[in-house]
Amino acid sequence: MARNVPKTYSVSEINALIRVTLEGSLPARLTIAGQISGFKRHSSGHCYFSLKDPNSLLTCVMWKSKFSAVKFAPEDGLAVLATGHIDVYEPAGRYQFYVDNLQPAGIGALQLAFEQMVKRLEAEGLFEEKYKKPLPRYPMRIGIVTSPSGAAFADIRDSIAHRWPCAKLSLFPVPVQGKEAAEEIARTIRQINRQNLRFRLDLLIVGRGGGSLEDLWAFNEETVARAIFDSQIPIISAVGHEIDITIADLAADARASTPTKAGVLAVPDIREVMAVLSQAQNRLILGLGSNLRFAQQRLATILANQVFRDPMGALGVPIQRLDELQMRLIPAIRQNCHALHRRLMEAYELLRRIEPRQVVANRRLRISELTGDLRQAIRASVVQKQLQKTALENTLLALNPRSVLRRGYSITTSRQTGQVLLRDDQVGMGEEIATELASGRIESRVTKCSSEQKGDFSDGKTEKAE
Repeated sequence: MARNVPKTYSVSEINALIRVTLEGSLPARLTIAGQISGFKRHSSGHCYFSLKDPNSLLTCVMWKSKFSAVKFAPEDGLAVLATGHIDVYEPAGRYQFYVDNLQPAGIGALQLAFEQMVKRLEAEGLFEEKYKKPLPRYPMRIGIVTSPSGAAFADIRDSIAHRWPCAKLSLFPVPVQGKEAAEEIARTIRQINRQNLRFRLDLLIVGRGGGSLEDLWAFNEETVARAIFDSQIPIISAVGHEIDITIADLAADARASTPTKAGVLAVPDIREVMAVLSQAQNRLILGLGSNLRFAQQRLATILANQVFRDPMGALGVPIQRLDELQMRLIPAIRQNCHALHRRLMEAYELLRRIEPRQVVANRRLRISELTGDLRQAIRASVVQKQLQKTALENTLLALNPRSVLRRGYSITTSRQTGQVLLRDDQVGMGEEIATELASGRIESRVTKCSSEQKGDFSDGKTEKAE
């Protein structure tokens, strides 16, 4: 009986059995074509996504160490070729495709990465013309960022020496290909900018000779593009040959198709400059000669003037006019002084007769009299106002209804309406009423009403109340 009982497996045993079965049935390494779906990169750096075709979906995992070699940016809908192996993720009981290598389908990974980078940086504005700095017209200090062992430096140096030998060149050696090349190029560009007060560079040339897309890839890295864009020194990019275009070319202030042409673009031709200077010198000599002759003619005309032949003749009339004015001015000043002295003495006599102390004493006495009159008027007004206030208080007290109540009268009102009762027909049987006395209040209910007529005045009375 015990032999017929089927074996019972645990969940872990089943998942392990499936894993062994898959490992024994599937190739150790597979390449799968499909479209990326639900791509997510965890904060740990590991990537999780699915590969799909029109009929099915396969869960995929790519570890951080493998993904670091991927040059392009995976995105949903992108057709790719994924290489790896199938394994079972036992905690969840599902099989997954562990990707070791990821390549875009139909286009090279580097070409796709290049196109994605161009699109993203262009959207940020790194390639816009408005941010590009003008190149100096006559640069005297030029920095060259390239490999010291490559032909690019020699081409740039010879081109500049042939055209503009007065320029001072500074080589900043960097690797131009390899894993660390991009970071080193970007670091060197930033360091040159930070220390340019010491270098005093007018221009930077960044570049290398030709090669494959892989060889030129250091100049397609984002870090190099941003270092070029942030540079305060104008930069010419000279990477590869005529047909090679890199992201560094797009971000630079100017692009030269070859290192040799970078030298041509960077500096003017000294022969052309000397020819322009020679023409300017000739124009300056002719202009100065013409101006000198014109100035000599004007000087001769000025020297022929009467003023230079007899300088004192022009001053005779003004001198005589000055003497005449002086003779008229002195008597006028004396006459004015006498008149002012006479007016001063008349004012002194008038002031002495007035006696200011007596005037001040009279004014003070008058002020004292006016002050006494004012105080007396204020007191009379205050007494009058107090009498008026007392009369008004007495009148108000006589009109106060509560004064009548203190003489034995009362006021009766309906509790329902609050109306003062003057006649017995204003209330009904059983209605509650309130009677206000001089001190206190009584509430009662009507049980009987009777009326007595006296003249034209009706007075309602309550004979009995509770």
